[in-house]
Amino acid sequence: MSDKQPPTPLPASTVLLLRDGAEGLEVFMVRRTTKMDFAAGALVFPGGKVEPSDGVPMLRERCGDVSGVDDFQLSLRVAAVRETFEECGVLLARPHGKREIVPVDRVRALEAKYRDALMRDEIGIDTMIEAESLDLACDLLVYYAHWITPVIRPKRFDTHFFLAPAPAGQAALHDGEESLDSLWTYPQAAIDAFVSGGYQVMFPTYCNLKKLDRSRTVTEALDRARGEPVVTVLGQHRKMPDGTRHVLIPRAAGYGVTEVPDRNEPSGKRIVEEI
Repeated sequence: MSDKQPPTPLPASTVLLLRDGAEGLEVFMVRRTTKMDFAAGALVFPGGKVEPSDGVPMLRERCGDVSGVDDFQLSLRVAAVRETFEECGVLLARPHGKREIVPVDRVRALEAKYRDALMRDEIGIDTMIEAESLDLACDLLVYYAHWITPVIRPKRFDTHFFLAPAPAGQAALHDGEESLDSLWTYPQAAIDAFVSGGYQVMFPTYCNLKKLDRSRTVTEALDRARGEPVVTVLGQHRKMPDGTRHVLIPRAAGYGVTEVPDRNEPSGKRIVEEI
């Protein structure tokens, strides 16, 4: 048996940006470039790893009502807002001391001035917030799910999912670097596209789309998430008699499934489709 320790999962945040569509709830998703070293080519929600600057102390006073949120959880929310701005140009922020979200014309000006530097890690979100006298609207984020990559994977993330209503007037669009395409989609439509082979979707994304599809409106989805506990999912692998591996997840996580074939197995995709 190897004494090699599994890699430590990197803290990360992911945002399910929501809006009400003509036929129900819609969620924004991006398709990652095939050059990425994680989830290459997959249809995902905007997000990424937490950066050190997401935990700068000054941000606590510039994040809306975050009373009761500890420093780590706050850094996750800051990362969620930053990644949403970087990946799709949507900024969940307010003029300092105000309640209304930053208007779209100012968002476009901020994007032109700061987005590339943020994406290249040349500055942190705190630089923009302080220079432009803004507050991050972290209070709009609703905690939704928590998945940790299984220990057998070579690259691991400790990923926290949040729901957020899309600000009126702000157009979400992929960045053209980390993601090649983007769309607003009904959750079931994204699932159907995966089943038909139109998109690659990771298992946590699939599960969270299925969970989101229980709600018909943004308000219903946010209220449901506020009322349900978030149970951490750390998939455990079990070897089956035929030599394949199954992934076990806790029933309490609320996904309606507790065991599926490993998606890395040849038979995995087919059976996941049948859940």
